[in-house]
Amino acid sequence: MTWIVGIDEAGYGPNLGPLVMTGVACRVPEELVAVSLWRRLRQAVRRRPLEDDERLYIADSKEVYSPARGLGDLEKSVLATLALLPLEGLLLRRLLEHVCPARHHELHPEPWYTGDSLLPVATESATIIAATEALARCCLKNQIIIGVIRSVVVCPRRFNTFLDRWGSKGAILGDGLAELVQACPGTVDDEEPLLFLVDKHGGRNNYAAMLQNAFPDGMVVAMEERMARSVYRVLGLGRDIQLVIEPRADGRHFCVALASMVSKYIREVLMLEFNRFWQGHVPGLKATAGYPTDASRYYADILPAVKRLGLDEATVWRRK
Repeated sequence: MTWIVGIDEAGYGPNLGPLVMTGVACRVPEELVAVSLWRRLRQAVRRRPLEDDERLYIADSKEVYSPARGLGDLEKSVLATLALLPLEGLLLRRLLEHVCPARHHELHPEPWYTGDSLLPVATESATIIAATEALARCCLKNQIIIGVIRSVVVCPRRFNTFLDRWGSKGAILGDGLAELVQACPGTVDDEEPLLFLVDKHGGRNNYAAMLQNAFPDGMVVAMEERMARSVYRVLGLGRDIQLVIEPRADGRHFCVALASMVSKYIREVLMLEFNRFWQGHVPGLKATAGYPTDASRYYADILPAVKRLGLDEATVWRRK
C-alpha cells in the first residue's frame, strides 16, 4: 500500500480573510498509484458538472464553486468526504477542530469569528449522508482509504508577520506546506511509501531548502527542477518518500483536487462569518470575497468601524 497526499490552497490572492491550505491523504494499493482515482471511484464521484447526477463532484475548486453556482456541490463533496456524522447540529467550529486541531485556536482572536455557523449551509443533510455512504462503499470495494485531512488557516495577523520577517508570500506557503507534510500522512505503517503531490504557484522551481524544514531527520534531494514540475526524494528515513510539485495539479490528481475543495469550502464558510460581522457594524455593506478587485472598496467602508473597535490594520488587511 502507498499513501498519496494531495496539497493545495485557497485564498492566496485576497487582501481580506484567511488563507487556507489543506492536505488530503489517501491510502491505495500499489497498482493504483499511477491510476486515476476518479476512474476507480466513478460509481461515487465525477469530475464533470453533470445535471441530475447525485455522485460527488470532485475537481479543481474553481470549477466546482463560483458565486453563480453556489456552495451546493462544493459543500456536499467536502462534508461527505470528511464524513462528520451526525450532521445534525454540526457547527463550523467542530469542522475546524477536526481538520485544524493544531491551529484552530489562532482563529479565536479574530473579532469576526464565532464558529457558531450551522452546517451544512446550502445542502440537505440527507443528500450528504447518502453520498457519504456511497463513497464509503466504493472505497471499500477498491481498497482505498481516504485518511487524514488536515488544514492550516492563516489569518491576516500571521500573514503580515511572515511578510515582515521574510518579505515574501512564498514563505507563508512554505510554512504551511511543511506543517501539512508532517501532519497529513497519518499512516498505519511507517514503512509504507509516501507520495506528496503539490499544486505549484508562481514561477519558483526550487523547493529543496523549504522541504528540508519539513524533514529535519532526513535529506531532501532534488531529482528534477523545471517549470513543468519539481521532483524530490527524502533519504534516510527508512521509507520511500517522494514529492512532486507541478502546475495545475488540482486538475490532474484526485487528492489535490479534493484538497483544493476542502480549502475553498473552509474559506467560504469563514467568509460568511467575516461578512456577517462587518455587516452588523456597517449597515448596508455589500459582502465581499476579499479579492483585490473588491477588497479596497470593502475596507474603505469598514475602516471607521475598524478604528471604532480599536483594531490594528495589520489584523484585518493583508498587505500582499
